[in-house]
Amino acid sequence: MLDVIIIGAGVSGCAIARELSRWKADILVVEQEEDVCCGTSKANSAIVHAGFDAKNGSLMAKLNVQGSTWMPALSRELDFPYRQIGSLVVMLRPEDRPRLNALYENGVKNGVPGLRIVEREELVSMEPNISDDAVAALYAPTGGIVCPFGLTYALAENAAANGVRFQFDTRVEALEKTASGWRLATSQGPLEARVVVNAAGVWADTLHNQVCPDPITIQPRRGDYFLLDHAAGSHVRHTVFQLPGPQGKGVLVSPTVHGNLIVGPTAIDVPDKDSTATTQMGLDEVRFKSSAAVKNLPLRQTITSFAGLRAHELGHEFIIRESAPGFVDCAGIESPGLSAAPAIGKMAAGIVASILKPEPNPDFRPTRKGILDPRQLSIPERNALIQRDPAYGTVICRCESITEGEIVDAIHRVPGARSIDGVKRRTRAGMGRCQGGFCSPRVLEILARETGLSPEAITKSGGSSRLILGRNKDTL
Repeated sequence: MLDVIIIGAGVSGCAIARELSRWKADILVVEQEEDVCCGTSKANSAIVHAGFDAKNGSLMAKLNVQGSTWMPALSRELDFPYRQIGSLVVMLRPEDRPRLNALYENGVKNGVPGLRIVEREELVSMEPNISDDAVAALYAPTGGIVCPFGLTYALAENAAANGVRFQFDTRVEALEKTASGWRLATSQGPLEARVVVNAAGVWADTLHNQVCPDPITIQPRRGDYFLLDHAAGSHVRHTVFQLPGPQGKGVLVSPTVHGNLIVGPTAIDVPDKDSTATTQMGLDEVRFKSSAAVKNLPLRQTITSFAGLRAHELGHEFIIRESAPGFVDCAGIESPGLSAAPAIGKMAAGIVASILKPEPNPDFRPTRKGILDPRQLSIPERNALIQRDPAYGTVICRCESITEGEIVDAIHRVPGARSIDGVKRRTRAGMGRCQGGFCSPRVLEILARETGLSPEAITKSGGSSRLILGRNKDTL
């Protein structure tokens, strides 16, 4: 019997796993998809919110501010991309001044440092492309941007290095209480553990409601986005929000840590927990609303559009508690869940530790080194690297200048890439202008070579998403 099973390998599940690896325990993370970071964690705004928006006194507000405060140190410890660029919440109508002031006061109560309101003249100097209608803005210097894939993989790899195991393509179908803990019926057979952590994202209510008398409801809320080319990445310098409304923080425009520009999202409630397809209506809404706060948006430089689902709990609050004996919920983790992830991990792991009372792990290693980026090296350093390993001299993805050495590294990590998308999220091979049109066949060949799998077995994103169905002339 395991000590802990964590259901879900998104950013929350991986943050919990990493924190639990500080103790001696037999921990397994199970994930229904083929890799870490395949749900909400892979398709979001990539924003580290300062914490001024969440209702004062809520768990959401507390963990947002904690997570945002801890993120700079965590990025250095685990070596993932993060930049503290600050954020602006723009007021477009003079009559909205009371709402802007209320947002400022709420942020101060939440403990967000450095908040202040900037008037139009200063705002234009900060953001030359701000709307001509912009009157003032709330400036939060601690707002930041992060690579959501990089953060999630960093947490997972550090957890694995400290003894946590991961099991993919494993869907939890039912839970049953036993005398010593919980028995899970899964698509890969039964599992047992003393404690179960429910970090299943949009599916968290399905699991919770099997074992708890007080039901919760998770409403999938779709967000549509545009991602623009590097050439548009400097159109704004900060994350630019509009004053939030009933369904959230609204459409934003922001640089990304990789030099792109992201625009979105919508907030559309959908009945299907797997409904991540963009719609023309949703993208038109992003196009229309984004132009209200930022002028001359170069949307013709869009290289892709995508949609993600937020796990919206109807009470709009994080649910992190022991909801049944040995069953710990980590549910309703929508925005600012990415920002709060470090604090969510610590809180949920603390609850599990209070149940198990484990001993500290004397071999815990808090640091992890990310995939080497040759572009960050000097020319002599890069030449020396290529001398040692010629794979770093072979560029596979021309758009993002990703080398074979980086892809091989991504495959051999634990947990490592096993699909085209797994490589893409870890290295950015396929994330450029051509969206993998040039490099995907080469990535597939490298995956097959390094994993020992046949090319026909390599998938785009797990499941039945094979790229090669057979070989020419096989039927002759």
